Amino acid sequence: MATVINKKARYDYFTLDKFEAGMVLTGAEVKSIKEGSASLTDSYVRIGDGVPLLVNAYISPYKAAINPSYDPRRERKLLLHKKEVDFLVGKLGSSSLTIVPIKVYIKHNLAKVEIALAKAKKKYDKREILKKKAILRDTEIDLREAKLKAQKQSRI
Repeated sequence: MATVINKKARYDYFTLDKFEAGMVLTGAEVKSIKEGSASLTDSYVRIGDGVPLLVNAYISPYKAAINPSYDPRRERKLLLHKKEVDFLVGKLGSSSLTIVPIKVYIKHNLAKVEIALAKAKKKYDKREILKKKAILRDTEIDLREAKLKAQKQSRI
């Protein structure tokens, strides 16, 4: 059972609130997700008429299912409670937030999508995060080298 993660969303957005939603899919799409043949890159969630829709998510055609009219980027309805939809609509209307899918996974043989209320990162935020990761990586390397050096000296 494969989990499809949207790495670009983690890089481009600060996630605030997370929700788990079901998806209305065909059987072939569920099998394709189980194979891990999906992509959430450049996808987002739009709420129209009180119905949340997953837009621009790519679920590749299942090889054993023959359907010439299948659209892998069609809009898919998300299943959320009315309170959750109302909360999201309220948050979207008052600020510069968006809803992005974080990951798609199988839970108890049902396809689920984790969506998050998110705020876009500025370019300097992204640079700052990369800088912190580089510093952390360098300190871990230095500590590892110091530990190995101490072990070599204790053996002598």
